[in-house]
Amino acid sequence: MKKIIIEGGNKLTGTIKISGAKNSVLAIIPATILSDEGATIYNVPRISDTNSLIDILELLNGKVTFTDETITLDNSEMENKLIPQEYSSKLRASYYFMGALLGKFKRCEICLPGGCNIGARPIDFHLKAFEQMGAKIETDCNKHILTAEKLKGANIFLDFASVGATVNIMLAAVKAEGITTINNAAKEPEIVNIATFLNNMGAKITGAGTSVIKIVGVDYLGKAIIDIIPDRIEAGTYLIAGALLGRDLKIEGVIKEHLEAVDSKLREIGASLEVSENSIIVNVAEKLKPVNVKTLVYPGFPTDLGQPMTTLLTQCEGTSIFEETIYENRFGNVAFLNKMGANIIIKDKNLILAGNKKLKGNIVRATDLRAGASLIIAGLIAEGETVVEEAEHILRGYENIVEKLRDVGAKIKIEE
Repeated sequence: MKKIIIEGGNKLTGTIKISGAKNSVLAIIPATILSDEGATIYNVPRISDTNSLIDILELLNGKVTFTDETITLDNSEMENKLIPQEYSSKLRASYYFMGALLGKFKRCEICLPGGCNIGARPIDFHLKAFEQMGAKIETDCNKHILTAEKLKGANIFLDFASVGATVNIMLAAVKAEGITTINNAAKEPEIVNIATFLNNMGAKITGAGTSVIKIVGVDYLGKAIIDIIPDRIEAGTYLIAGALLGRDLKIEGVIKEHLEAVDSKLREIGASLEVSENSIIVNVAEKLKPVNVKTLVYPGFPTDLGQPMTTLLTQCEGTSIFEETIYENRFGNVAFLNKMGANIIIKDKNLILAGNKKLKGNIVRATDLRAGASLIIAGLIAEGETVVEEAEHILRGYENIVEKLRDVGAKIKIEE
């Protein structure tokens, strides 16, 4: 197991370039299956989740080349096979192969997906939508078998604006007969990126980025080329670190509109932000004011930045309230922050954070991806040495995080 070792208390100065969005590429890689001619994807982050998806494509006999930040796929000899547990359990996003394989071959056989343990993330919405489109679903132990003689467009209402369900329905619908409408669709920027990729192939998707998405089915999808958008969660993580330690820390290669909720909350706390078209300069706040934070679906404050944000709230001068509304198990970082000197009380889905607490280095554990990011930020501001164990979780979603932080002044390294 890998561990990240941090010597705290060093200012962050210089430029961090943001990588492509994890939550876009994790859907776009499975979506390449739908092309009848292959695909090229630019600005791909080299993270372990990307590699796990490539492994599944190669299992299905796709020919994948990943050089620099570019993936090219030749799927001319692709086969529809069982995706076994050893592949699917590595990441939650393996469920996107359900929609892609069902759309392409009208059949998918896959073991249950894995991913971070951040709470119940049932795929009932996905399966219910597939059934509305004409698929039959069998569950055999830990395996789903989806089959359809043909898929037909349907009028689908989501009880919750789920990103995963919205994407999976789009993937299944692009080659279905007729029109599929997704009501209460997720509106995240990654949804727009994925829809653009599919439209570049020849799909007919309108409304991406709004609560109603319409997909008119087509028979053929050509070659697609797409640039992955910048990762707004990675950018937000470094902005939060910059609000604590930044000295003209430049976060470069962002889409500022995607960060408005984070920008607003950091300004409320007292951070200094200079926003230009594609970069943000952040400086440490002279005084950090306590605030209340509530996670919401986009364009609200993102759940993926909730745990990094709690580290910042421990340093505010007063009591802050944090409310998590998306997942019930997003507090895996709290026990370890308290171990480092924080004073955080969990009450249902809320955290009560007594601020202005000096953190001291300790041995902590990344229970999931974003909890790990929270603990890295804690290590950066803590007195002494912090060791973040089980760092593999962090490497699933942050490309070169150790190198990027080291290049702007952090004393940080990774060891086996």
